[in-house]
Amino acid sequence: MSLPLEGIKVLDLTRLLPGPFCSLLLADFGAEVIKVEQPGPGDYIRWYPPLVQDTGGIFLLLNRNKKSLTLNLGTAKGKEIFYRLVREADVVLEGFRPGVAKKLGIDYETVKDLNPGVVYCSLSGYGQDGPYAAKPGHDINYLGYAGVLGITGRAGEAPAVPGVQIADIGGGALMAAIGILLALMARRQTGRGQFVDIAMLDGVISWLPTVAGSFFVDGIVPGPGETRLTGRYACYDVYRTKDGRYVSLGALELHFWEKLCRFLGKEEYVKWQFVDEKQDELRAFLREQFLLRSRDEWVEIFQQIDTCGGPVYNLAEVFADPQVLHRRMVFTLEHPRLGKIKQLGFPIKLSATPAQVRLAPPEPGEHTGEILTGLGYSPADLDALRKEGII
Repeated sequence: MSLPLEGIKVLDLTRLLPGPFCSLLLADFGAEVIKVEQPGPGDYIRWYPPLVQDTGGIFLLLNRNKKSLTLNLGTAKGKEIFYRLVREADVVLEGFRPGVAKKLGIDYETVKDLNPGVVYCSLSGYGQDGPYAAKPGHDINYLGYAGVLGITGRAGEAPAVPGVQIADIGGGALMAAIGILLALMARRQTGRGQFVDIAMLDGVISWLPTVAGSFFVDGIVPGPGETRLTGRYACYDVYRTKDGRYVSLGALELHFWEKLCRFLGKEEYVKWQFVDEKQDELRAFLREQFLLRSRDEWVEIFQQIDTCGGPVYNLAEVFADPQVLHRRMVFTLEHPRLGKIKQLGFPIKLSATPAQVRLAPPEPGEHTGEILTGLGYSPADLDALRKEGII
């Protein structure tokens, strides 16, 4: 069975999280992803603990279905090899700070002269232009600039740091994957590639429709816990239970809220759902009620009364949950050296051409010989390149 991206060749120059997550999505659906790594250290996240023997667990999750080529792009011979690869590539993905690719001589203007059909995606924190383009940054910084931190947390308290990398993955990796696929579709019509400029700040700002939609109308600037979906209302919040665990309550629609109020014998609370002056009373009552039963008892009650509520899981519980297991969002892959390793599943389910595991996460430079032999390099050439530190 062919996969949707079969025949698409991607040169991935990125490391750590955002770029590799993007290329993982492409690889899982059939793209040939060549992970270009610096000889020696390679992708830094290879060595980030905890380790499976000598390889980082995070690396193993992000790099299945990819090939690894070691290449020193700071050398003339390294660039020559890269240029030969570019002539056969469909996509180049890079995550350097703006200006670095040009300094190395591997920027879009250089690459498109060699291959006008190439889709070249630059994934950076603030984009390729503007006053912040050269600034360094991480997920927490982009969330700060985007206003996400400013509305995250409890009312009256300091902003809370989210538990996952929203800007890196949601604002960066996913937007880059979409941009690459759109550019590949456009190439079918025009025959030419194009430059895809993805900024993690841009991407995470695009995640603000519910709060920006309100702000653009009323001009009210919310703080932590002051928007409808970040703790402003008692019907949409997290509550501690009798056993010291927590439940999530999402009774946002009126009929879900009515069902909960009726179960608790407080039908008079229905009309107060979004009355600001009544939220302290509602929240105090709900806190008392949730402390009367265990988390799992409440989960069963939520199901019985058909309202939006659920458990707040720890990670061990996530990967033992029957829905998660049924949807195969965790599975085991056999690595030729490391043995059985767990993997996150495929979040995109296609009925006719589903994602597949074809390759285990690669060893550093595992496919260098195979790839360069395909370009016409001889065994003697490869030996010479290794001695010179090119590969």
